[in-house]
Amino acid sequence: MSIDGTDFRIPQQGKACKGNPFASHKYAGKSALRYELGVDILEGNLVWIQGPYPAGKFNDMAIFNKVLRHYLEPWERVEADNGYVGHGDKIKCPKNVANPPENLKMQGRVRARHETLNGRLKNWGILSQTFRHDISLHGSVFHACAVITQLMIDNGEPLFNVEYNDDGIE
Repeated sequence: MSIDGTDFRIPQQGKACKGNPFASHKYAGKSALRYELGVDILEGNLVWIQGPYPAGKFNDMAIFNKVLRHYLEPWERVEADNGYVGHGDKIKCPKNVANPPENLKMQGRVRARHETLNGRLKNWGILSQTFRHDISLHGSVFHACAVITQLMIDNGEPLFNVEYNDDGIE
């Protein structure tokens, strides 16, 4: 699967400054919650959601190391962007040393499709704008939007196809 973190704005929690656990670099220090999403590479389905996490306290790699890393079998790896550099035994990203250059274009399409899913989630008004409710409800709202988005994928609005071949040769 491909994985990526995505942030969603919440009401400001303290000052918009470095060190604030909710400060998102994607929103110039304004408060956000971060989710890690996984998309099945072969079928284009949303298959993994982890979160919410305070965006300033948990970067993409911290969320990966907290949960998903422990679910992967020794031979399994995920496709990711350069926010996940390191752990070449578990993550394939452009800047990882074990990543063959001939795979970059294929992997780029996988990541682009993942960004398409992120964009579809941000089409939901409640997720595209600053969340105006108790932030303890954000996870439930996010999951509901994710389920409906996946139902749309299942029923005539699939993500674009990608060709992918990972024969395990490095």
